[in-house]
Amino acid sequence: MLLALLLGACAALGIGGKEPHVVVFFEAFSVQLDQSAKRSIGLAADWAKQHPDAPLLVIGYASSDGTTQGNKDIARLRAEIVSDTLIADGVAPARIHRRSLGAVDYRLDPQETRRVEIALGEQ
Repeated sequence: MLLALLLGACAALGIGGKEPHVVVFFEAFSVQLDQSAKRSIGLAADWAKQHPDAPLLVIGYASSDGTTQGNKDIARLRAEIVSDTLIADGVAPARIHRRSLGAVDYRLDPQETRRVEIALGEQ
């Protein structure tokens, strides 16, 4: 059921790929988690508990607003806060691999750049 929920949410977001992804969105220039973000991270943590040997890849992104270094920093901080929350929710730190990609262009809405993707089962 949880995996179906994750896959359904991912399909609704247009996220492809072999393994399911959870996406956590942020406000502009923010690294604060709102309730929706916390629920999304909780879904990923629940999945991780059901798949104790699977890795998780946490990828931070930022919009192109601001400086290059500022965007790299915010993408890194977003990935860190999501990783820290996964750990607080019971995921072993050794299972979590982090990347931050900095600023990315968007296709439809700038909100899609202010995100962290949690790739479940990838490293």
